[in-house]
Amino acid sequence: MRASFDFPFTVVRHGEPMSEQLAGQLRAAMREGRLVAGERLPSSRTLAVSLGVSRTVVTEAFEQLYAEGWLEGRHGSGTYVTDIVPSPDTGGAGGTVKPHTDVEPGVIDLRPGVPFIGRLDTPAWRRAWRLAATVPPAMRPDPRGLPGLREQLSDYVRRSRGVVCPTERLLVTRGATNGLDLLAATVLRHGDRVGVEEPGYGKARSVLEARGLELVPCPVDEHGLIVDGLPDDLRLVYTTPSHQYPLGGVLPVPRRQALLSWARRAGALIAEDDYDGEFRYDVAPLPALYGLDPDVVVYLGTTSKILTADVGVGWLVARPDLVEAIAARRETLNDRTAVVPQEALRIMLERGDLDRYIRRMRGEYARRRATVAQALDGLPLLGDTAGLHLVVEVPGPVTERAVRVAAQRGVLLDTLERHHTGTPRVSGLVIGYGAAESLGALRSACELVRETVGRAGAA
Repeated sequence: MRASFDFPFTVVRHGEPMSEQLAGQLRAAMREGRLVAGERLPSSRTLAVSLGVSRTVVTEAFEQLYAEGWLEGRHGSGTYVTDIVPSPDTGGAGGTVKPHTDVEPGVIDLRPGVPFIGRLDTPAWRRAWRLAATVPPAMRPDPRGLPGLREQLSDYVRRSRGVVCPTERLLVTRGATNGLDLLAATVLRHGDRVGVEEPGYGKARSVLEARGLELVPCPVDEHGLIVDGLPDDLRLVYTTPSHQYPLGGVLPVPRRQALLSWARRAGALIAEDDYDGEFRYDVAPLPALYGLDPDVVVYLGTTSKILTADVGVGWLVARPDLVEAIAARRETLNDRTAVVPQEALRIMLERGDLDRYIRRMRGEYARRRATVAQALDGLPLLGDTAGLHLVVEVPGPVTERAVRVAAQRGVLLDTLERHHTGTPRVSGLVIGYGAAESLGALRSACELVRETVGRAGAA
């Protein structure tokens, strides 16, 4: 093991954030062999003094490299270059994953629902999948999921979302919509009335419609679901209280309490979809609705926004009798979550890789959100304090023209109108900032949106 460390790293106080400058230089040194496997780095305090920067700059750089798998901490010993050295062709910030997409080269996709995966292909990511692939398949897979992953997820949702649940309350799914489908298949019958947010998440509506349920649109405003007036004959209400999709509202505590009271009175369940609750930029991530009444709320989570939809793993948290009923129903449906992705996620959780990645991506999305907000400054924005998208509220005719003109110039947009089932109550553009490959591309696309909206409004 080498212990020397004497490289001329420098950072400047303009341009790219200093922590990113340092991370990039350390990464290059490891990629080029100037720092080798097993080499010990100086403490964050020592390196900060030598660079003339705050210790925070160094710790943020270290955290990023921990998340990417370049560095590892050894208890009581320090920080070391990991023994898994990335291949030279990974390139960029720890390597890049090229998305599977039907978007043509040069086109910038501002549609919502897609996370940024440019920093996902890391040694930690590859290590988890390599180790997961060695797990032998089970003859009779547990419909509730791998016990080890359930334990890790139970701890994860507790510390990240305030959801306290022993493993008997948690079932591993293939994602939030799969969890919703399993719930509907277990507790609802053909023709039952189900409340859905209006505007709301189209894929959730499709899942419920496919089960033969009668969907009842429930209006939302800038704060989320409007609870007053919910019909008492609904068997279930599907809601996104931490970041309403697509308007972005956060359901206030009085409405949460009113919603729970309604569910108790009506004998209904609440399906809480926490699709991107890890990403807030104004305050810490908010506790889930589930924590206020675990007996009437079914909590749905997913890795599709944290990592990528390709992982195909989510979770459902509910009271134990309901989890067992869903597991039994799942057996009859022959519905399974693949073992290898479950094990890969378990490894990332156990090693702390997922938590480090989320912290890093929270910063990434905060910068992207700020870039979009700055480029669209002066336009009416909604839901810009959380998640991976925001809304530009503009009149319908302006929306239609903006989408058409932007597409002609290589920018793909989504509209609020598409997320309604009936006559749109509010119109505008839903701007996703996860799919763009860089901040520069995101800025250029949003400047085009601003220009296009202005011209359409003046037409």
